[in-house]
Amino acid sequence: MTRRTDDDRTRHRERLAEVRTGTVAAKVPYPIRIREMEVRGAQRIGAGLIRVTLGGEGHSGFESHSPDEHVKLIFPDEDGTLRLPVANGVMLDWPRPFPVSREYTVRRYDAGAGEIDLDIALHPGGLGSDWAQAVRPGERIHVAGPPGGLIVPHAYDRYLLAGDITALPAIARRLEELPRTVSGWAFVEVRDAAEEIPLAAPEDVEVRWLHRGDVPAGRSDLLERAVRAVPIPDGERLYVWIAGEATTVKPLRRWVKDDLGLGPDDSDVTGYWKRGVADFDEEHAGHEHAGHEHGHEHGHEHAHGDGHG
Repeated sequence: MTRRTDDDRTRHRERLAEVRTGTVAAKVPYPIRIREMEVRGAQRIGAGLIRVTLGGEGHSGFESHSPDEHVKLIFPDEDGTLRLPVANGVMLDWPRPFPVSREYTVRRYDAGAGEIDLDIALHPGGLGSDWAQAVRPGERIHVAGPPGGLIVPHAYDRYLLAGDITALPAIARRLEELPRTVSGWAFVEVRDAAEEIPLAAPEDVEVRWLHRGDVPAGRSDLLERAVRAVPIPDGERLYVWIAGEATTVKPLRRWVKDDLGLGPDDSDVTGYWKRGVADFDEEHAGHEHAGHEHGHEHGHEHAHGDGHG
Protein backbone atom coordinates (compact mmCIF):
# COMPACT_ATOMS: atom_id res chain seq x y z
CA MET A 1 0.00 0.00 0.00
CA THR A 2 1.40 3.40 -0.94
CA ARG A 3 1.09 6.73 0.80
CA ARG A 4 -0.62 8.01 -2.36
CA THR A 5 -3.35 5.39 -1.94
CA ASP A 6 -3.82 6.36 1.71
CA ASP A 7 -4.06 10.03 0.78
CA ASP A 8 -6.58 9.29 -1.97
CA ARG A 9 -8.79 7.38 0.45
CA THR A 10 -8.69 10.05 3.15
CA ARG A 11 -9.70 12.76 0.68
CA HIS A 12 -12.29 10.67 -1.14
CA ARG A 13 -15.16 13.11 -0.60
CA GLU A 14 -13.17 15.90 -2.20
CA ARG A 15 -12.23 13.60 -5.05
CA LEU A 16 -15.87 12.53 -5.54
CA ALA A 17 -16.88 16.16 -5.99
CA GLU A 18 -14.03 16.77 -8.45
CA VAL A 19 -14.98 13.84 -10.69
CA ARG A 20 -18.72 14.53 -10.58
CA THR A 21 -18.19 18.10 -11.77
CA GLY A 22 -15.57 17.09 -14.33
CA THR A 23 -15.77 15.73 -17.86
CA VAL A 24 -14.37 12.19 -17.60
CA ALA A 25 -15.01 9.16 -15.41
CA ALA A 26 -12.60 8.00 -12.71
CA LYS A 27 -12.29 5.38 -9.99
CA VAL A 28 -12.40 6.95 -6.54
CA PRO A 29 -11.06 4.86 -3.62
CA TYR A 30 -12.84 5.08 -0.26
CA PRO A 31 -11.67 4.17 3.24
CA ILE A 32 -12.33 0.41 3.55
CA ARG A 33 -14.16 -0.83 6.65
CA ILE A 34 -15.36 -4.14 8.06
CA ARG A 35 -18.72 -4.32 9.80
CA GLU A 36 -21.19 -6.89 11.14
CA MET A 37 -24.71 -6.45 9.84
CA GLU A 38 -28.07 -8.05 10.46
CA VAL A 39 -30.25 -9.58 7.78
CA ARG A 40 -33.53 -7.65 7.62
CA GLY A 41 -35.13 -9.80 4.92
CA ALA A 42 -34.85 -11.45 1.51
CA GLN A 43 -37.19 -11.39 -1.47
CA ARG A 44 -37.21 -12.59 -5.08
CA ILE A 45 -36.67 -9.96 -7.77
CA GLY A 46 -37.86 -11.62 -10.95
CA ALA A 47 -36.89 -15.25 -11.50
CA GLY A 48 -33.15 -14.71 -11.46
CA LEU A 49 -32.32 -12.51 -8.47
CA ILE A 50 -32.89 -12.49 -4.74
CA ARG A 51 -32.58 -9.23 -2.82
CA VAL A 52 -31.03 -9.48 0.64
CA THR A 53 -31.53 -6.43 2.84
CA LEU A 54 -28.96 -5.82 5.56
CA GLY A 55 -29.24 -3.35 8.43
CA GLY A 56 -28.69 -2.87 12.13
CA GLU A 57 -26.20 -0.79 14.05
CA GLY A 58 -23.37 -2.07 11.90
CA HIS A 59 -24.40 0.20 9.02
CA SER A 60 -23.02 3.27 10.84
CA GLY A 61 -20.39 4.97 8.72
CA PHE A 62 -21.24 3.01 5.57
CA GLU A 63 -20.77 4.96 2.33
CA SER A 64 -22.21 4.36 -1.12
CA HIS A 65 -21.48 6.70 -4.03
CA SER A 66 -21.40 4.63 -7.24
CA PRO A 67 -23.80 2.22 -8.98
CA ASP A 68 -21.13 -0.43 -9.58
CA GLU A 69 -19.36 -0.42 -6.22
CA HIS A 70 -19.26 -3.72 -4.35
CA VAL A 71 -18.89 -5.23 -0.90
CA LYS A 72 -17.52 -8.56 0.23
CA LEU A 73 -19.63 -10.92 2.31
CA ILE A 74 -17.34 -13.06 4.48
CA PHE A 75 -18.27 -16.66 5.18
CA PRO A 76 -16.82 -19.25 7.59
CA ASP A 77 -14.24 -21.75 6.40
CA GLU A 78 -15.30 -25.35 5.84
CA ASP A 79 -14.45 -26.16 9.48
CA GLY A 80 -16.69 -23.35 10.69
CA THR A 81 -13.89 -20.93 11.54
CA LEU A 82 -14.69 -17.31 10.72
CA ARG A 83 -11.52 -15.40 9.85
CA LEU A 84 -11.94 -11.65 9.47
CA PRO A 85 -9.74 -8.81 8.25
CA VAL A 86 -8.68 -6.14 10.73
CA ALA A 87 -8.63 -2.39 10.26
CA ASN A 88 -5.29 -0.79 9.42
CA GLY A 89 -5.81 2.91 8.90
CA VAL A 90 -8.00 3.38 5.82
CA MET A 91 -7.36 -0.19 4.64
CA LEU A 92 -7.94 -3.73 5.87
CA ASP A 93 -5.32 -6.37 6.63
CA TRP A 94 -6.60 -9.73 5.40
CA PRO A 95 -5.62 -13.08 6.91
CA ARG A 96 -3.76 -15.61 4.74
CA PRO A 97 -4.99 -17.65 3.11
CA PHE A 98 -7.86 -15.34 2.26
CA PRO A 99 -11.14 -16.17 4.00
CA VAL A 100 -14.10 -17.41 2.00
CA SER A 101 -15.93 -14.41 0.55
CA ARG A 102 -18.18 -13.32 -2.29
CA GLU A 103 -18.62 -9.84 -3.77
CA TYR A 104 -21.89 -8.14 -4.63
CA THR A 105 -22.97 -4.80 -6.05
CA VAL A 106 -24.55 -2.37 -3.62
CA ARG A 107 -27.98 -2.12 -5.26
CA ARG A 108 -29.33 0.41 -2.77
CA TYR A 109 -28.18 2.19 0.35
CA ASP A 110 -30.75 4.00 2.48
CA ALA A 111 -28.83 5.96 5.10
CA GLY A 112 -32.01 7.06 6.85
CA ALA A 113 -33.29 3.51 7.28
CA GLY A 114 -29.79 2.14 7.78
CA GLU A 115 -30.30 -0.50 5.09
CA ILE A 116 -28.23 -1.98 2.27
CA ASP A 117 -29.76 -4.03 -0.55
CA LEU A 118 -27.71 -6.67 -2.37
CA ASP A 119 -29.29 -8.35 -5.44
CA ILE A 120 -27.77 -11.81 -5.82
CA ALA A 121 -28.10 -13.85 -9.00
CA LEU A 122 -29.45 -17.32 -8.29
CA HIS A 123 -27.86 -20.60 -9.30
CA PRO A 124 -28.06 -23.98 -7.53
CA GLY A 125 -24.88 -24.88 -5.71
CA GLY A 126 -23.54 -21.35 -5.47
CA LEU A 127 -22.28 -20.38 -2.02
CA GLY A 128 -23.79 -16.90 -2.00
CA SER A 129 -26.87 -17.99 -3.93
CA ASP A 130 -27.62 -20.81 -1.48
CA TRP A 131 -26.99 -18.49 1.46
CA ALA A 132 -29.36 -15.85 0.08
CA GLN A 133 -32.15 -18.40 -0.36
CA ALA A 134 -31.72 -19.91 3.10
CA VAL A 135 -30.93 -16.84 5.23
CA ARG A 136 -33.53 -15.61 7.72
CA PRO A 137 -34.14 -12.21 9.34
CA GLY A 138 -31.98 -11.70 12.40
CA GLU A 139 -29.01 -13.69 11.11
CA ARG A 140 -25.72 -11.80 10.93
CA ILE A 141 -23.02 -11.47 8.27
CA HIS A 142 -19.73 -9.57 8.09
CA VAL A 143 -19.42 -7.05 5.27
CA ALA A 144 -16.17 -5.50 3.99
CA GLY A 145 -16.05 -2.42 1.79
CA PRO A 146 -16.90 -0.96 -0.58
CA PRO A 147 -13.27 -0.17 -1.48
CA GLY A 148 -14.28 2.51 -3.97
CA GLY A 149 -16.45 3.19 -6.97
CA LEU A 150 -16.41 4.24 -10.58
CA ILE A 151 -17.78 7.78 -10.77
CA VAL A 152 -19.20 8.76 -14.15
CA PRO A 153 -20.04 12.46 -14.51
CA HIS A 154 -23.26 13.49 -16.24
CA ALA A 155 -21.23 15.19 -18.97
CA TYR A 156 -21.84 12.75 -21.83
CA ASP A 157 -24.36 12.99 -24.65
CA ARG A 158 -25.20 9.28 -24.54
CA TYR A 159 -24.65 6.28 -22.29
CA LEU A 160 -24.35 2.66 -23.39
CA LEU A 161 -24.85 0.09 -20.61
CA ALA A 162 -24.71 -3.66 -21.21
CA GLY A 163 -24.34 -6.86 -19.25
CA ASP A 164 -25.74 -10.20 -18.17
CA ILE A 165 -27.82 -10.85 -15.06
CA THR A 166 -24.77 -10.45 -12.80
CA ALA A 167 -24.46 -6.86 -14.08
CA LEU A 168 -28.20 -6.16 -13.80
CA PRO A 169 -28.04 -4.69 -10.25
CA ALA A 170 -25.42 -2.14 -11.33
CA ILE A 171 -27.28 -1.32 -14.56
CA ALA A 172 -30.56 -0.89 -12.68
CA ARG A 173 -29.01 1.46 -10.15
CA ARG A 174 -27.19 3.52 -12.79
CA LEU A 175 -30.40 3.91 -14.79
CA GLU A 176 -32.13 5.21 -11.67
CA GLU A 177 -29.35 7.70 -10.95
CA LEU A 178 -28.88 9.09 -14.48
CA PRO A 179 -30.48 12.48 -15.17
CA ARG A 180 -33.95 12.07 -16.68
CA THR A 181 -32.85 14.04 -19.76
CA VAL A 182 -30.03 11.75 -20.98
CA SER A 183 -30.15 9.42 -23.98
CA GLY A 184 -28.69 6.01 -24.61
CA TRP A 185 -29.17 2.26 -24.49
CA ALA A 186 -29.24 -0.49 -21.89
CA PHE A 187 -28.85 -4.14 -22.95
CA VAL A 188 -29.40 -6.95 -20.47
CA GLU A 189 -28.97 -10.63 -21.34
CA VAL A 190 -31.22 -12.97 -19.36
CA ARG A 191 -32.52 -16.48 -19.84
CA ASP A 192 -36.11 -15.46 -20.64
CA ALA A 193 -38.84 -12.93 -19.82
CA ALA A 194 -39.22 -14.32 -16.30
CA GLU A 195 -35.83 -12.84 -15.39
CA GLU A 196 -36.76 -9.34 -16.55
CA ILE A 197 -37.39 -6.76 -13.82
CA PRO A 198 -38.81 -3.22 -13.82
CA LEU A 199 -36.16 -0.60 -14.60
CA ALA A 200 -36.48 3.13 -13.94
CA ALA A 201 -34.72 4.30 -17.10
CA PRO A 202 -34.80 7.86 -18.44
CA GLU A 203 -37.35 8.25 -21.23
CA ASP A 204 -34.73 8.46 -23.98
CA VAL A 205 -32.70 5.47 -22.80
CA GLU A 206 -33.81 2.42 -24.78
CA VAL A 207 -33.89 -0.78 -22.70
CA ARG A 208 -33.50 -4.05 -24.60
CA TRP A 209 -33.87 -7.44 -22.92
CA LEU A 210 -31.95 -10.17 -24.72
CA HIS A 211 -33.26 -13.73 -24.19
CA ARG A 212 -30.61 -16.41 -24.61
CA GLY A 213 -33.07 -19.26 -23.99
CA ASP A 214 -31.46 -22.62 -23.30
CA VAL A 215 -27.93 -21.46 -24.16
CA PRO A 216 -25.89 -21.72 -20.92
CA ALA A 217 -24.93 -18.47 -19.21
CA GLY A 218 -21.61 -17.16 -20.45
CA ARG A 219 -21.75 -19.05 -23.76
CA SER A 220 -23.91 -16.78 -25.89
CA ASP A 221 -22.77 -14.02 -28.25
CA LEU A 222 -26.20 -12.41 -28.08
CA LEU A 223 -24.99 -9.46 -26.01
CA GLU A 224 -21.98 -8.83 -28.22
CA ARG A 225 -24.03 -8.83 -31.43
CA ALA A 226 -26.66 -6.49 -29.99
CA VAL A 227 -24.15 -3.99 -28.64
CA ARG A 228 -22.10 -3.91 -31.85
CA ALA A 229 -25.26 -3.07 -33.83
CA VAL A 230 -25.94 0.16 -31.93
CA PRO A 231 -25.92 3.18 -34.27
CA ILE A 232 -23.55 5.61 -32.54
CA PRO A 233 -24.18 9.18 -33.76
CA ASP A 234 -21.12 11.07 -34.96
CA GLY A 235 -19.94 14.04 -32.98
CA GLU A 236 -21.48 13.02 -29.64
CA ARG A 237 -19.66 12.04 -26.46
CA LEU A 238 -20.42 8.48 -25.44
CA TYR A 239 -19.78 6.62 -22.20
CA VAL A 240 -19.75 2.81 -22.35
CA TRP A 241 -20.13 0.47 -19.36
CA ILE A 242 -20.18 -3.31 -19.98
CA ALA A 243 -19.90 -6.22 -17.55
CA GLY A 244 -20.49 -9.97 -17.58
CA GLU A 245 -18.70 -13.25 -18.17
CA ALA A 246 -15.03 -12.49 -18.85
CA THR A 247 -14.58 -14.32 -22.16
CA THR A 248 -17.91 -13.00 -23.44
CA VAL A 249 -17.07 -9.33 -22.83
CA LYS A 250 -13.47 -9.58 -24.07
CA PRO A 251 -14.39 -8.97 -27.75
CA LEU A 252 -16.44 -5.96 -26.65
CA ARG A 253 -13.43 -4.56 -24.82
CA ARG A 254 -11.54 -4.60 -28.12
CA TRP A 255 -14.55 -3.11 -29.94
CA VAL A 256 -14.79 -0.24 -27.48
CA LYS A 257 -11.09 0.51 -27.77
CA ASP A 258 -10.45 -0.12 -31.47
CA ASP A 259 -13.77 0.66 -33.17
CA LEU A 260 -15.21 3.33 -30.90
CA GLY A 261 -11.82 4.76 -29.97
CA LEU A 262 -12.72 5.07 -26.31
CA GLY A 263 -10.12 4.85 -23.55
CA PRO A 264 -10.50 4.24 -19.81
CA ASP A 265 -11.70 7.81 -19.20
CA ASP A 266 -14.83 7.14 -21.24
CA SER A 267 -15.46 3.41 -20.83
CA ASP A 268 -15.31 0.47 -18.46
CA VAL A 269 -15.52 -3.16 -19.61
CA THR A 270 -15.34 -5.65 -16.77
CA GLY A 271 -15.29 -9.41 -16.40
CA TYR A 272 -17.53 -10.03 -13.40
CA TRP A 273 -17.10 -13.81 -13.55
CA LYS A 274 -15.49 -16.50 -15.68
CA ARG A 275 -16.69 -19.96 -16.70
CA GLY A 276 -14.92 -22.68 -14.75
CA VAL A 277 -13.28 -20.28 -12.26
CA ALA A 278 -14.59 -19.89 -8.74
CA ASP A 279 -14.01 -16.55 -6.97
CA PHE A 280 -12.79 -14.98 -10.23
CA ASP A 281 -10.71 -11.80 -9.88
CA GLU A 282 -10.18 -10.09 -13.21
CA GLU A 283 -7.32 -7.80 -12.26
CA HIS A 284 -5.26 -10.55 -10.72
CA ALA A 285 -6.06 -12.77 -13.69
CA GLY A 286 -4.00 -10.33 -15.74
CA HIS A 287 -6.68 -8.38 -17.62
CA GLU A 288 -6.41 -4.67 -18.25
CA HIS A 289 -9.10 -3.02 -16.23
CA ALA A 290 -9.72 0.67 -15.87
CA GLY A 291 -12.61 1.05 -13.52
CA HIS A 292 -12.16 -1.28 -10.53
CA GLU A 293 -9.57 -2.54 -8.12
CA HIS A 294 -10.51 -6.10 -8.93
CA GLY A 295 -13.17 -8.26 -10.46
CA HIS A 296 -16.50 -9.12 -8.89
CA GLU A 297 -18.18 -12.33 -7.83
CA HIS A 298 -21.68 -11.08 -8.48
CA GLY A 299 -23.70 -14.07 -7.53
CA HIS A 300 -23.58 -16.05 -10.77
CA GLU A 301 -22.26 -19.39 -9.70
CA HIS A 302 -22.38 -22.76 -11.41
CA ALA A 303 -22.40 -26.19 -9.84
CA HIS A 304 -19.33 -27.19 -11.84
CA GLY A 305 -17.37 -24.22 -10.55
CA ASP A 306 -18.22 -21.34 -12.86
CA GLY A 307 -18.63 -17.87 -11.64
CA HIS A 308 -19.90 -16.07 -8.65
CA GLY A 309 -21.90 -15.97 -5.56
